[in-house]
Amino acid sequence: VEGKSIQHKLTAAEGLTSKMIHDLVAQDGALSGSAGPVPAEGTLLPETYLFTRGTARKKILAEMTQAQQKYLRAQWASRDGGLPFTTMRQAVTLASVVEKETGLPEERRHIASVFINRLKLGMPLQSDPTIIYGLTGGYPLGHGLRQSELDSNTPYNTYHIAGLPPGPICNPGKDAIAAVLHPEKTGDLYFVATGRGGHVFSSNIAEHQRNVAALRALERRARQQAPG
Repeated sequence: VEGKSIQHKLTAAEGLTSKMIHDLVAQDGALSGSAGPVPAEGTLLPETYLFTRGTARKKILAEMTQAQQKYLRAQWASRDGGLPFTTMRQAVTLASVVEKETGLPEERRHIASVFINRLKLGMPLQSDPTIIYGLTGGYPLGHGLRQSELDSNTPYNTYHIAGLPPGPICNPGKDAIAAVLHPEKTGDLYFVATGRGGHVFSSNIAEHQRNVAALRALERRARQQAPG
């Protein structure tokens, strides 16, 4: 009666690959037309997008691309000095790794500092999500990483390659992009899961090994207490 259009929404979650987001757009029945080719990895901004029925799928993907470019340019212009990368694409690549390493917004700047410290020292990033991306294109393995997978010969295996992987491993959200351009200032080089949802950080290998041992002990107790 009032002439207002019904708004539909599509949510592209942080950490999805471009193929995953492209599939969401292609499968949304309220959109129209072809989605076209899959956008380059790491070029879309995860957000909730509103649209009216019949909006072109290509238009939604273009909006996601434009939103990322706008946000990235603004963050890049105010980035911290002394960062160990020189292009916006490299920043997005590191942000994509940070995005996949933690789901806790309050940890992202700290995790970014670990990777930045490693890059400055020439240490491998040693990020498990990069290995998974090299093997599956970002889809879950369905099991914990095996030694054969850790040894896999892909360009994304940051246990073996120097520096950043050749490109993003997902589409990072705003928080992850901001984290790598404005990281915490720490001396930390390692982190490991606490087993309770977050991570514990350390600046030397001895402390890191103690933290890993604590996690393994927690995992053993959990298995012993599990029913059946």
